[in-house]
Amino acid sequence: MKFVDEAFITVRAGDGGNGCVSFRRERHLPFGGPNGGDGGDGGSVHFRIDESLNTLSDFRSRRLFKADNGAAGGGSDRNGKKGEDLVIPVPPGTLVYNEDTGELVGELVDAGEDLLVACGGRRGRGNAHFKSATTRAPRRSTPGEAGDEFRLRLELKLIADVGLVGLPNAGKSTLLETITAAHSKAATYPFTTLHPVLGVVEYNKWRRFVVSDMPGLIRGAAEGAGLGLRFLRHIQRTRLLLHLADIGGTVEQIVDDVMAITEELRSYDATLPEKERWLVCTKSDLCVDEAEEKSRAVAERLDWRAPVFVVSSHARLNLGDLNDAVMRFLS
Repeated sequence: MKFVDEAFITVRAGDGGNGCVSFRRERHLPFGGPNGGDGGDGGSVHFRIDESLNTLSDFRSRRLFKADNGAAGGGSDRNGKKGEDLVIPVPPGTLVYNEDTGELVGELVDAGEDLLVACGGRRGRGNAHFKSATTRAPRRSTPGEAGDEFRLRLELKLIADVGLVGLPNAGKSTLLETITAAHSKAATYPFTTLHPVLGVVEYNKWRRFVVSDMPGLIRGAAEGAGLGLRFLRHIQRTRLLLHLADIGGTVEQIVDDVMAITEELRSYDATLPEKERWLVCTKSDLCVDEAEEKSRAVAERLDWRAPVFVVSSHARLNLGDLNDAVMRFLS
């Protein structure tokens, strides 16, 4: 299934049913009064969290979502049936915007959350409501009101405990596949992962945490270069960032790469560099003898105060220590 993190749809609530004009017609009651019933209220449109979903791909082929209209009222004081509400399932982390005004309508994060986005039209009233001492046979009723209709933009921000960031080919996909059962789909161009991928680290029988491999950043991503904003929006919800850097380069190259990513984070959201972020030097199996020394030099040059790890996904070096530290932090 293709990953989709943005969708444009139209929602239309049901119209209220019309009120009825009717008079009682019974033997021996030649002057029967009004008995027109009310219409039914129109159905409303809701969004509701479905934890089994992690993409907005269901909205690619369907763009119009409409709730049922209320039924018209009938004679003998029979009210019309209310229109059925329409409940649209969405994944956790969905933000709903009014496409015409740009206003944030609401966001859905936790299981079971429900967001009303379009109210059904109110029912029309039958002529039984208009009987009075001076109007014994009213021939008046009211039509049902039209339901709300809006154009909406849905935006998905993945919810993960840990987000992997770094320049292309820093080893994010390999690390995720090694510590979880997730598999990233790689492209043939430099920024490898085509879309965010979630994986679950089964730490032990009772504890686990979710890791998200994000599409690789490149310089200018905050202005839309590469996969740009499609990547950056997803890291805002993570609790911890693991900043991956290929330890195979020179100290100067590694420092420059880390600073470039930091600047892209700051350009997109000034608070992102302040989020808890650990440095993970990858591919240490390619330079075992000097990996630790280079990582210390990089941390010193960056004045890095957060934890630093030196790992190898292929050789599975120090991955247990990394998982232990992450679990302690999240706990």
